[in-house]
Amino acid sequence: MPRKIVVTSALYYSNGPIHMGHLVESIQTDLWVRFQKMLGNNCLYFCADDTHGTAIMISARKEGITPEQLIDRAYKEHLTDLKRFLVEFDNYYTTHSPENRTLSELFFARLRDAGSITKRNIDQTWCPKCNMALPDRFIRGACPKCKAEDQYGDSCEVCGSTYQPTDLINPRCANCGTAPVLKQSEHYFFKLADYEKQLREIFARGYIQESVSNKLDEWFRAGLKDWDISRDGPYFGFKIPGEEDKYFYVWLDAPIGYMASAKNYCDKNNLDFNTIWNSPEYELYHFIGKDIMYFHALFWPAMLVGAGFKTANKLFVHGFLTVNGQKMSKSRGTFINASTYLNHLDPEYLRYYYASKLAGGIDDIDLSIGDFVNKINSDLVGKFANLASRAAPMLKNKLSGRLGRLDEQGRKLVETLAAAAPQVIQQYEQLNYAALVRTIVGLSDLADQYIEQHQPWNEIKNEPERARTTLTTALNALRILTIYLKPVIPRFAENVERLLGVNNLTFADVGTILEEHNINDFVRLFERVTKEQVDAMIEESKETGEKKTMTAEPIKPECTIEDFAKIDLRIATVTQAERVEGADKLLRLQLDVGGVTKSVMAAITLAYKPETLVGKTVIYFANLKPRQMRFGLSEGMILASGTGGTDIYLLTADAGATPGQKVS
Repeated sequence: MPRKIVVTSALYYSNGPIHMGHLVESIQTDLWVRFQKMLGNNCLYFCADDTHGTAIMISARKEGITPEQLIDRAYKEHLTDLKRFLVEFDNYYTTHSPENRTLSELFFARLRDAGSITKRNIDQTWCPKCNMALPDRFIRGACPKCKAEDQYGDSCEVCGSTYQPTDLINPRCANCGTAPVLKQSEHYFFKLADYEKQLREIFARGYIQESVSNKLDEWFRAGLKDWDISRDGPYFGFKIPGEEDKYFYVWLDAPIGYMASAKNYCDKNNLDFNTIWNSPEYELYHFIGKDIMYFHALFWPAMLVGAGFKTANKLFVHGFLTVNGQKMSKSRGTFINASTYLNHLDPEYLRYYYASKLAGGIDDIDLSIGDFVNKINSDLVGKFANLASRAAPMLKNKLSGRLGRLDEQGRKLVETLAAAAPQVIQQYEQLNYAALVRTIVGLSDLADQYIEQHQPWNEIKNEPERARTTLTTALNALRILTIYLKPVIPRFAENVERLLGVNNLTFADVGTILEEHNINDFVRLFERVTKEQVDAMIEESKETGEKKTMTAEPIKPECTIEDFAKIDLRIATVTQAERVEGADKLLRLQLDVGGVTKSVMAAITLAYKPETLVGKTVIYFANLKPRQMRFGLSEGMILASGTGGTDIYLLTADAGATPGQKVS
């Protein structure tokens, strides 16, 4: 019996173009959906543009257009890019829709009737210069938990804590740099803690990957807090029923956008939405990045339970993308938009490369430019396309394009390739695409060995029928490999299907053998990637990358030379370095500061391995007041430069510098 499946991937925000980091998720999801459909399952894939929030309103205001005009333009650009990358949705919609408004109001009413909505006055941050309430991401300051500087108003990228914007230390408006004031307002809150028992039961059923369970336990231990689901105007979003100037927070209506996209599809295709979305007939899976796990692992399932809807069978969480081992960078040209990539390279190259890296977990994946070029030329061109180019033209030009029959050795090879189908299916199902690619490459090598052994280019001279048998085996091997690869590189598969004169290959066709069958004219399937193409893409990314502006990164409040003179910098030698258990980015360093030992925490694990730091001579901020962090006491700070993540460079002194020596 075919399975019935609904799949969603995280919504694209309308405030910017799609880049190569975004495409990790879309490609990962599309591969899985295409695989399910090739198995004969009824699999529906829904997504949408995420269109609400202050950022949209401000961007539209800067451009002198309406928010509706901005999101309409973004929608067209996003959908164009995604289609060109062969991402195939059953419906791609928008959260600024009548279906989403109706469903959002329904959620709110049901949660309110269930006693899960409460109202209370809050002190919210208000920018007197911008004359507006500041949303979480438009406030920057120090984390109230670990004291890390320059963090967003809702969560800390260093220690992973979540909090209210009013909890920030020394907050400032991210739009203009003005220190916000507190302004009291009555807000609506969702009582998340009411659903702790149900959430634990959902997790026990396998809702999340084991690799993220520790983070969930950490959130539960910290205690589930009420969630502010309203925002004051001016705000671009849905107005809360019965209110004059209050709107649903974008994170309330955004995940409901999955359902709105499904509802829109059902209405257009005369299907029952409740059956597809809310009945046990259909499995439900969400694909997301680990940066939005908190919302999808806690708030979203709790909202669904409270509003009387079913929760997903599983939340598939993936990691981030780095390029050449570092955070994507506009200055280095590695912050590459989807449209820029498409100006230079085939989208199937990136689909294949991402597949070769994704293993179904939350580890970050790296796009190494050199490895990318080598893998495409070695695998796509040198193995799969080469298998076709060695066999099809010879059969077409020298043997009238007609397949013969397999001999015993050829049949054994084809059966060996077909026998791998259960393993390939399992690897697709488990999202272990990296293992899948290794499996298919290994099978391709068997086919290549067979051709090298028989050398049909020599057989054709004296034993043409022997050559026909060899080429029949090679093209049957190509057909099986194409089935295995089809979810990854569907356009390649279409071209092979056209070449072989077969229709819409599926996994059910793995055991079929093509004999006494005419093939069509050969067309080249892939071209080699050149360094010049990649260099041109990177250069264009440098030219078109957005430049940081004062509004994006405002200057902090000015200090005097007297303030600066208070800083005491000293030479220190790192004597020990270790990861901090439970923290994603922190290292604990022991420093020798002229015979005095100091312990500091540093958020540098993405840039430095602990063992590489021992013996380094660093610059130590000696008179910084110690602060108690969640993971222990940090007695000062070491100095570094960079934008964060992998883009961090320690400031070091000469190896001969004396520990404890003052730095002027």
